[in-house]
Amino acid sequence: MKKKRFFMIKELGAIIGTVVFLIFFSIMNRNFLTVENLMSTLTMASELGIMAVGITLLMISGEFDLSVGSVFAIVPMISAISINSNMNPILAVSLSLLVAIGIGIMNGVITIFTGIPSFITTLGTMMFWRGIILAVTGGFSIMLEKKVGFLNLFGGLIVGEIRFSTVWFMLFAILFGIILERTRFGNWCFATGGNLGASIALGIPVKSVKMTNFIVSSLLAGISGITTFARFKVVDPTFGQGMELEAIASAVIGGTLLSGGYGSILGTFIGAFMIGMVQSGLVLIGAPAYWYRAFVGVILVIAAIINSWIRKRVAG
Repeated sequence: MKKKRFFMIKELGAIIGTVVFLIFFSIMNRNFLTVENLMSTLTMASELGIMAVGITLLMISGEFDLSVGSVFAIVPMISAISINSNMNPILAVSLSLLVAIGIGIMNGVITIFTGIPSFITTLGTMMFWRGIILAVTGGFSIMLEKKVGFLNLFGGLIVGEIRFSTVWFMLFAILFGIILERTRFGNWCFATGGNLGASIALGIPVKSVKMTNFIVSSLLAGISGITTFARFKVVDPTFGQGMELEAIASAVIGGTLLSGGYGSILGTFIGAFMIGMVQSGLVLIGAPAYWYRAFVGVILVIAAIINSWIRKRVAG
């Protein structure tokens, strides 16, 4: 019984992987476990993890959002252009996040009311918004032309090397972790992704559940983009490219099933930290930059295999 309970831990694969990489990189480079590097790792994990939290909720309810990488870029782009045009920074950021909410609503409406798979819907909107970004920027970066103290609340330093993005990540992880595990809406998410037909028969408002999660996913992607923009004060037209896959990888590594109905915000938190750890670890050991994508790909496949094996063991 204890053995079966051990395998029922959703975050088991992510925990094992984190420990393995922690030991590996600390052996390969003694600077890996320094406070400075760990804080840098946590910053990268937080900016990815905020997005991954929203992706996790949506995946658990049985849908995908591939447009989050483009939302990650378009939100700070709107903020930068608006602030440079002398708009109030608070209003500019609020406006840009409203655009993120609008994109989430559009993704939800197209997917839910046309029956098109969310993979196709958000692949299309991902390409559309990326094209808009390139058209507006002309392929050039947009620099923030003035100092804006308000942005420090998203990506500035708090104490030492700890940034506000880390606080936001932890707050969102705790908030949505509680919602997912302790509320009726969380139960609806699991039910909707696990068995759509049964959920409809039980009277669960599956359309509302999915629409809400599309909005949350897009909004958190926008906030994630703002935290990175607040740190670098520049928006590049390639901002966030491929990040949607890293966010999905964080969720899968943390135990979320691609088929829906099963997952964990805590697992996603650990998965995002693992990906950040791999990124910083490879830099420290002097590995070529392209190794990062290769490592994440291998980790994703291994995590999916482990999660599938664990599920079969638990099922008997």
